[in-house]
Amino acid sequence: MDTSKSRLSRRAFTASGLAAIGATAACSNGIGNTNDVKIDARVNATLNQMYDRYPGTRDLASKSAGMLVMPLVTEAGFIFGGAYGRGALRINGATVDYYAALKGNAGLQMGAQQYSHVLFFMTDAALARFRRSSGWTAGADLEYVVMDEGDALTADTNTLTAPVVAAVFGQAGIRIGATIEGSKYTRIIP
Repeated sequence: MDTSKSRLSRRAFTASGLAAIGATAACSNGIGNTNDVKIDARVNATLNQMYDRYPGTRDLASKSAGMLVMPLVTEAGFIFGGAYGRGALRINGATVDYYAALKGNAGLQMGAQQYSHVLFFMTDAALARFRRSSGWTAGADLEYVVMDEGDALTADTNTLTAPVVAAVFGQAGIRIGATIEGSKYTRIIP
């Protein structure tokens, strides 16, 4: 009689262990979570804030082939620094992919800040190049229309013909200036 009880407890122990492993494995992937819903809600709020504060960006959005919206990028550094954020690529107002932005740098720096930015892909070729890349890096050829240094949109005919236009806004923190040059964008599953 004791033998059957010990077998039953071993079976129960083994079954519960396997169930726990399965439940833990399911928690580690993106299936069944709501991270995409959270990112989309933040993207919508960021776009509304940008359109309210800089009405000229509505025209940019309507002329663009797509927009990468990064609602919150956190940047910090003390000699060595970095930045990280997550966002969504929107084409015709719909989210098609999710991306993470990562940036590392070194030099004379100290402080931390948070900001939002939107990349407007003004040509189909620029958007296709971005989507095909395994990790697209923002370069010095990026045109900025908003840098939160004033309340006016500074778009001119040169800016509007650039393949990629950036709006950086909503800065908060104790670090001066935000730039997205050198940021690497990688597709993610939220």
